[in-house]
Amino acid sequence: MRNVLTPAGYHGHGKRTKYFEGWYVKLVDARQEARLALIPGVFLAQDADGPHEAFVQVLDGATGRSWYLPYPQSEFTARSETFAVQVGPNRFSNGGVRLDLPDLRGQVDFGPFDPWPVSVASPGAMGWYAWMPFMECYHGVVSFGHTLHGQLEFEGRTLDFDGGRGYIEKDWGQAFPSGYVWMHSNSFTDPQVSLIASVAIIPWLRGEFQGLLLGLRANGGLYRFTSYTGAKVRELRIDDTHVHLVVTGRPGTLELRATRPDGAFLHAPVRTEMHKRVEETLQAQISVRLTDRSGRVILEDTGTSAGVEVHGETDRLIQMGT
Repeated sequence: MRNVLTPAGYHGHGKRTKYFEGWYVKLVDARQEARLALIPGVFLAQDADGPHEAFVQVLDGATGRSWYLPYPQSEFTARSETFAVQVGPNRFSNGGVRLDLPDLRGQVDFGPFDPWPVSVASPGAMGWYAWMPFMECYHGVVSFGHTLHGQLEFEGRTLDFDGGRGYIEKDWGQAFPSGYVWMHSNSFTDPQVSLIASVAIIPWLRGEFQGLLLGLRANGGLYRFTSYTGAKVRELRIDDTHVHLVVTGRPGTLELRATRPDGAFLHAPVRTEMHKRVEETLQAQISVRLTDRSGRVILEDTGTSAGVEVHGETDRLIQMGT
């Protein structure tokens, strides 16, 4: 727990088994034609003898294809005080990404980050839960949005990210939740708007609860709808084509409607391996409507190039809120 106040950094120093950590680095070009998610990370198995591995995953949001590239654990390095990760020859940091992957090479530089605020009382997106040493999975928002500059050579084509938009979040712990909904976009009419939303089954002591973690960056501030601020899920409906989520909290009422186009399969951690298959798309749309407690509309917009994941025991997740 030594770096609770630096959620962007690596939390696994001293870990030998039963641990994963990964950063989700999203790149969208100015025309929203090129959309990539890059996920560097490390997985430490239950057995001290392994198999342990580092990895880089690539999701091509334009085509719906994905790749998982394993590396020896010895080729993973990361700093605890800041976002600085290297997997093999590939580097990811506050300054940008430098890639040397099969069919994907080049450099994209990042502008200044916009992180979820950190304080002693509320160290980032997890709030006071970040201080609890027994959580199954921790989450951090490294940057709600930042500018991009640079090019990548991808399968013989040049992807130009000059003037594009980036986003970075991360997860660490023992395993992903057994059931969850996650969505994100920062491609709205107003370029300063960014949304991250997740509802998940959270183990807690000898029980579990329906956890809510939602941050909406807009109007120069951050609207928080989270379990630790007393926010509640009022409606969660999931079908094959859409997710409908309504939450209430201190800022008012937030309604989200997300589409579910077909996506690609990413690898996600369970306690025994790094190969649970989770479908994700970068082609979704999320309509957002925020009203204050008097019913006045504060924000109404639609995010594009959106990431959406729906996975696991979602029926049980929904029932936990009834």
